[in-house]
Amino acid sequence: MAKAAWMVVMSMVVVAAAMMAGLHAQSVTCGTVVTELSPCMNYVRNGGAVPMNCCDGIRSLYKSAATTADRQTVCNCMKNAAASVPGINLELAANLPEKCGVTLPYKISLSTNCATVQ
Repeated sequence: MAKAAWMVVMSMVVVAAAMMAGLHAQSVTCGTVVTELSPCMNYVRNGGAVPMNCCDGIRSLYKSAATTADRQTVCNCMKNAAASVPGINLELAANLPEKCGVTLPYKISLSTNCATVQ
């Protein structure tokens, strides 16, 4: 469950980036978010170096979340996970997109209103 929560946080980052990208139209699920962001879990809990496969997952999720519905799904999945998994450093999670070269239009936060994500 901790892995899923972290994925939700990371997905928020990726969803925001995807909103700006407007790339490939496809459906994104919470399962997709968890899969893509699982390599980031250790980092958002303990810090250190960002794993390359974590950034690969963030970029992949960013590209996959092409529609407003997809981006809102990613946002909600990340928020739910972040709220339910102990030990996640939200500051580390919020900074991951930038560390991976992805620019988001909003700050990753539990207070983000996912319904406003476009």
